[in-house]
Amino acid sequence: MKARVHIFFKESVLDPQGSTVASSLQRLGFSKVKEVRMGKVIDLILDHQLPEEARKDVAKMCEKLLVNPVIESYRVELLEK
Repeated sequence: MKARVHIFFKESVLDPQGSTVASSLQRLGFSKVKEVRMGKVIDLILDHQLPEEARKDVAKMCEKLLVNPVIESYRVELLEK
């Protein structure tokens, strides 16, 4: 089973990289871009049979290591390999 974790800064946290990309896109003529939020994606290959067990384990991984809960939020997506 494959799990994909999407991690982003919380809305209340300044995203300087996203702001830079938004400004660059606007200078390139994409004037309808108002805001960009950058994030990261982590793919995990798991040896789980039950999706709910996998989701619980990935949530624990996020809480213990992968995500800084003070400034980041995350979403777990389970995929077929």
